[in-house]
Amino acid sequence: MKKWTIDAAHSEIGFSVKHMMISKVKGSFTSFDATVEANEEDLNGALIDFKIDVASINTNNTDRDNHLRSADFFDAETYPEITFNANEITKKGDEYELTGDLTIKGITRPATFEVEYGGKGTNPWGVEVVAFSAEGKVNRKDFGLTWNQALETGGVMVGEDIKISLELEANPA
Repeated sequence: MKKWTIDAAHSEIGFSVKHMMISKVKGSFTSFDATVEANEEDLNGALIDFKIDVASINTNNTDRDNHLRSADFFDAETYPEITFNANEITKKGDEYELTGDLTIKGITRPATFEVEYGGKGTNPWGVEVVAFSAEGKVNRKDFGLTWNQALETGGVMVGEDIKISLELEANPA
């Protein structure tokens, strides 16, 4: 097994959620760190730990971002990090199913991601890098993110399901 660190300049953690039950709002976290200990071509037995800086949330709207950082949502002052620690990896064809403990706002629940190995390459400086894509979905209410607003036309302002997508490039540690 080899130890890898995520290259944040070439990686992204994004999410989307239904807005007003008709459209989607997308966002990302711009500050995160992760370590992966794995054979890059076979994730079985890998050790994967993520830390995301909640205050780095970005939806391209300052007012919304500040609301998301507030106690109505993430309460970034009290809970400054989101963490994920892998505990089970199962190979399914060319992809993997990765399950681990996701902690948001002090609440830990299992979360599962479908992971695709993107490949291995050598960057212009001669460093071997690997890439992965991952997707998953969680219910925000399971993590105490319960704020919402009823709409006059029926329904609510913010959907419950959050789709999470990751594009990760990793360098040897």
